[in-house]
Amino acid sequence: MKITVVGAGYVGISLAVLLARQHHVVLVDILQHKVDQINRRVSPIKDAEISDYLASGELDLKATSDTNTAFNLSDMVIIATPTNYDATTNYFDTSSVENAVELSHSNNPKAPIFIKSTVPVGFTEKYRQRMKIENLYFSPEFLREGQALKDNLYPSRIIVGDRGTDGRMFSQLLKDVSLNRETPILLTNSSEAEAIKLFSNTYLAMRIAFFNELDSYALNSNMDTEQIIQALGWIQELVTSIITLHLAMAVTACRRTQSNY
Repeated sequence: MKITVVGAGYVGISLAVLLARQHHVVLVDILQHKVDQINRRVSPIKDAEISDYLASGELDLKATSDTNTAFNLSDMVIIATPTNYDATTNYFDTSSVENAVELSHSNNPKAPIFIKSTVPVGFTEKYRQRMKIENLYFSPEFLREGQALKDNLYPSRIIVGDRGTDGRMFSQLLKDVSLNRETPILLTNSSEAEAIKLFSNTYLAMRIAFFNELDSYALNSNMDTEQIIQALGWIQELVTSIITLHLAMAVTACRRTQSNY
């Protein structure tokens, strides 16, 4: 399969390297120095796994700044351009995503487009309707800077905002190139997939803040932080089990009534 990835940040380059293990991948970026580095098999970001895989010489990967030719022969396009959040306006800057979508669709309207950039909830559906692009989808990423390729090789979950043929194809593609064959797959609507991404970020930030406060309290009170966190970990396992049970019960009930879930 021929795949075009737009954006050579940590999300884009990790996906390009991951997919180039089994497919022909063209990585597009507007910064020529990044393109040159990747073609020399040098990683433009700090990530040990990406550097190792690039140096191995076993990837079918080419970088370019020529956007038009990059889209023409693609079977699929993945967009991973930056969407910086503006705290003043409370909006994400989605202009780079919109430009990439328009270039892809105008050059190759049949290729499905999957957005990996962080966007506001509802963006994909509204933009799809406004531009009349049916094969535009959102798929959240859950990667850490510096360990992006490792997180792609061993994903905790794969979520795609499409329940149809393209969603099944893309989710299976990501699973097939990973090293974790037990990775769960969830196909949702686009807005639900966008919400999962944003709420996951919020949940992680809350957990980090909580444990920072816990650690400060324990240190000030001359207590063992590790013992407290260990016990909280047991609570988390119990909560996860309860949530899983309730979800299973809800799905069963919905199936019996033939309703959506």
